[in-house]
Amino acid sequence: MLINLTPQLQKQQASLREALVDLIRIPSVCDEGAGGFPFGPGVDNALRKVLEIAGGLGFRTHYGEGGYYGYAEVGEGQEMLGIMGHLDVVPAGNLEDWATHPFDPVERDGMLYGRGTQDDKGPTLAALFAVRTLMDAGVTFNKRIRFIFGTDEETLWRGIQRYKEREEIPSMGFTPDARFPLVYAEKGLLQCVLEAKNESGLRISGGSAFNAVPDSATLYSTHHDDLAEELHSLKFDFARNNEQLIVTGQAAHAMEPECGVNAIARLCIGLDALGTESGAVRFIAREIGEDPYATRIFGTCEDKPSGKLRLNVGKLDIGDTEHISIDCRIPVTVPKEKVVRKLSAAAQRYGLAYREFDWLAPIYLPLDHFLIKTLARVYGLISGDLITPPIATGGATYARAMDNCVAFGALFPNEPNTEHQPNERAVLKNLYRAMEIYAQAIYELTR
Repeated sequence: MLINLTPQLQKQQASLREALVDLIRIPSVCDEGAGGFPFGPGVDNALRKVLEIAGGLGFRTHYGEGGYYGYAEVGEGQEMLGIMGHLDVVPAGNLEDWATHPFDPVERDGMLYGRGTQDDKGPTLAALFAVRTLMDAGVTFNKRIRFIFGTDEETLWRGIQRYKEREEIPSMGFTPDARFPLVYAEKGLLQCVLEAKNESGLRISGGSAFNAVPDSATLYSTHHDDLAEELHSLKFDFARNNEQLIVTGQAAHAMEPECGVNAIARLCIGLDALGTESGAVRFIAREIGEDPYATRIFGTCEDKPSGKLRLNVGKLDIGDTEHISIDCRIPVTVPKEKVVRKLSAAAQRYGLAYREFDWLAPIYLPLDHFLIKTLARVYGLISGDLITPPIATGGATYARAMDNCVAFGALFPNEPNTEHQPNERAVLKNLYRAMEIYAQAIYELTR
């Protein structure tokens, strides 16, 4: 049963926006070990700021393990509802691609621009302020509500892992780091490196993260007329100067590489056509190319619950060694070992050695699970959307970190996903609507 929260929600909208502006201004990109903090001073400042915000809203707060994690809690009872968000963000990339500065938020046409507005500072604060609206309405919580703030979700999840080793685990929960209605299945996430000695003489760099489609890739050379001609014939975008040729693409999240244009793949396709001896370049061009499903390596690899395998070449560094960083989203019923075997065999043909960097096992909750049914019902009642079904995705969220957790919002169906891209932005009216959905869902889950 829904409760009337309209006055309380309206009261918190301006405060939510103000808090988000303050948090976006902190460039919380992972800088491991810098300043004596686990993930650098930017991430630590963001953690301390969100704990300050939560404390001001009436939560009990805890700064954990020297900055690996933090949490904010309210309510009483043996059971605990967990809401997990992350405060780290991916690098901004090329600032010239932004209409505004990524860490100086600007509102235009009802949208707030800045790195982290969608992923994941905006949604996390929307859920936090949702609880404040319930407190303002005089709601008594029959369970504890704990916000768990992670600090390196975009890299290796060491913060949330440290939390699990040291702190109480919620009995159920959600993470506001995906789309509505909710995500009931998340593919396995394999990140790996393919590497070899560089015997080609090439010097290349491209991409900034495993989980982002690279929007630029640079060849360092004073002789690139033939490559420029080849790229022109392929209708690939590029720029050049005396010492560099830069291929440009379109950034996107690695869970949906088909939504982007991989600049590394295009540079390699052009170089391979000229007969390069680089194993890394030939592997990317011949085995993957611009196919986000890597069908030359895996064939048709898909299942009914979660769809097709997707593969992204996120980074390429060729200096003294050749170093390819790959992000692979594996359907929930496909064994990881099968994928690794095929990928390793393909890489070996080009003299490349396989090394695992990270692995997150898939999750899959049946549609009749209590948590799925409750969240889907609340979303439908508030939004009026009774058609859109729960989602299976290639995204990797903190829902994988703990049992009985799913990803729940904050993007609405058909709302543009701008996370990990230039001009990341949140539609403020949608963020406020998400706050309402979170408030009603938390109310239901704490009865």
